[in-house]
Amino acid sequence: MRIRAFTPRDLASLTDLTIETFRPFYEDSFRPLVGETVFANQHGDWRDDYRREVPRLHAPERHRYVAVAEAGDDNDNGDGDDGDGLAGYVAWSVDPDRRNGSISHLAVSAQHRRHHVGTALCEHAFAHMRSLGAEVVEIGTGGDPFHAPARALYERLGCTALPTAVYYRQL
Repeated sequence: MRIRAFTPRDLASLTDLTIETFRPFYEDSFRPLVGETVFANQHGDWRDDYRREVPRLHAPERHRYVAVAEAGDDNDNGDGDDGDGLAGYVAWSVDPDRRNGSISHLAVSAQHRRHHVGTALCEHAFAHMRSLGAEVVEIGTGGDPFHAPARALYERLGCTALPTAVYYRQL
């Protein structure tokens, strides 16, 4: 695996990966939990939301960055094709005045989960944030079963969970 900076040619793959990664949350977890009215109001266009959002994640002039993990095959046969696709990505921002960083997106493809890709991506982002003067990082996730692997990862990285609750109700 190799981690590198985002390039515009990554955009379609990152958008597809984001939709693939979070589809189970929106469709299999959130929608049944909150019902159709709340779902439609809060995230009914979630795919299109990501199609609009992902292109804006990398904007270094606004202190926003994306790094991509490329999967590599384990047997370099010299054919020049050492990759087997996008393994994941991380998006983050830095507020230089407050010396804070924030990870906004972390997505790892299904076939690369449980292989430390998320860990490597977070550590890469943390190092970049430190190089830009950040002293603290914020990273959030859901408290539902879908997000349990993310919570476990963040705890392994030494992050401290802050309990919060968000409530929805149809009016």
